[in-house]
Amino acid sequence: MAKKKKEPKRITKKLLNKYRLVILNEDTFEERISFKLTRLNVFVLVMITSIVLISCTTILIAFTPLREYIPGYSSTSLNQKATRLVSTADSLENVLSINQKYYSSIKKVLTGDVKTVEFDIDSAVQSQKINPEEVDLSPSEQDMQLREEVSREDKYSLFESEKSSTDFSLFPPVKGSVTDTYNVNERHYAIDIAVPKDTPIKAAAAGTVIFAEWTSATGHVIILEHGNSLLTVYKHNASLTKQQGELVKAGEVIATAGSTGELSTGPHLHFELWRDGYPTDPSKFIDFE
Repeated sequence: MAKKKKEPKRITKKLLNKYRLVILNEDTFEERISFKLTRLNVFVLVMITSIVLISCTTILIAFTPLREYIPGYSSTSLNQKATRLVSTADSLENVLSINQKYYSSIKKVLTGDVKTVEFDIDSAVQSQKINPEEVDLSPSEQDMQLREEVSREDKYSLFESEKSSTDFSLFPPVKGSVTDTYNVNERHYAIDIAVPKDTPIKAAAAGTVIFAEWTSATGHVIILEHGNSLLTVYKHNASLTKQQGELVKAGEVIATAGSTGELSTGPHLHFELWRDGYPTDPSKFIDFE
């Protein structure tokens, strides 16, 4: 029992024994610095220093860019690039979806593969009617001036409505005899106008050429986009004078009449008018004769 009591006292004594750490000048043996230490003080000092170093290292790793240089941590620049790529990919996906719908509409124009939907001005106006009780229908001075101006415009304005001030008139691409009319039942979504070969075909309105190619069934085809979801199509041409992407003015020559393609039986223009992806009767807006 006496030995067991002495051992703790011996350990405590060793921990509390005082030592002197002296730094001397090697040449003169002059004492420069001296420290009084115990083993317990040295142990406590080492522990505190270790805790401070570990804490500082943790803060550097967690809250500063220095963590990029530690294996296992991703680069901040890489994360930013990844975020930008995700955002760009999302935008491209939206653009691709819109273009896909647009090209699908163009495909329907070329193939004529559409549902039977009849579009005319009366149906458009009817669909845009609103409840008079919910709106102040008192015409303003500007509204009266606008109505007077619209009433003087061409009677073939495609976008004529009480709600819209848009004035967009279509002009005949050629003048000639109508040999085949618009007929939904026979899937003939166009007006055929017989004209002499090489007759200039003119743009029905200002727009952009979005298609100008040869097809086996309809020969040289050119399609113009005029905005407001409106397309005009010109088929069976002998030749085309415009290329895809070019801008054209109303009345500008875009092709010459011919009889190209397997479905043609003589020199004529096969003219189609499309709105919002659906065909409509061109004769309701254009006088071809």
